[in-house]
Amino acid sequence: MMGKLNQWYRRVAYGKPVVVVSGLPRSGTSMAMKMLEAGGMEVVTDGARTADEDNPKGYYEDDRVLALAKSGDKTWLRQARGRVVKVISYLLRHLPADNNYKVLFMRRDMTEVLASQAKMLARRGEEQGSDDDSMREFFETDLWKANYHLKRAGHLDALDLHYREVLQDPVAHARRIAEFLGRDLDVEAMASVVDPELYRNRA
Repeated sequence: MMGKLNQWYRRVAYGKPVVVVSGLPRSGTSMAMKMLEAGGMEVVTDGARTADEDNPKGYYEDDRVLALAKSGDKTWLRQARGRVVKVISYLLRHLPADNNYKVLFMRRDMTEVLASQAKMLARRGEEQGSDDDSMREFFETDLWKANYHLKRAGHLDALDLHYREVLQDPVAHARRIAEFLGRDLDVEAMASVVDPELYRNRA
């Protein structure tokens, strides 16, 4: 009863939730952003990072998100209520509690994440900085912290989406997303932007 009362209070106090797409790097977050945009939602992006070979359909990022871990002004997120923001899993715990959030959390096989990350860095001529075992440990710790926060933070409500499953049945998962968000989204349009050809690193 108290949980429902708290949810009602937060809806009245903070209005529409900010829709957040989250997950590890290379877990399908850009695909989810593209789906939501196609479904009719407004996405928050500064357009600074443009499409390339690793993300041919765009990154959908906003540099202000990178500053969430700092103690600066986060009030810009209030303008994102009812809109969609991409926030990597590491920064979820820095989302201010003076908003409600609906989080679509992308999950992907860790071996695929590591392979995709390594190929992206290699194409850019950048060093990964750690071996695969160290990166796996870092990402697994990050996921543990994100899961812990998602379960306990009253301002976050999350839906898990598995990258491979979305690729296999985009219509079904587009419907899940629309139902979770409580929005009348264009499910067919959402499914149409899912491109199995971009599933290039398979475990």
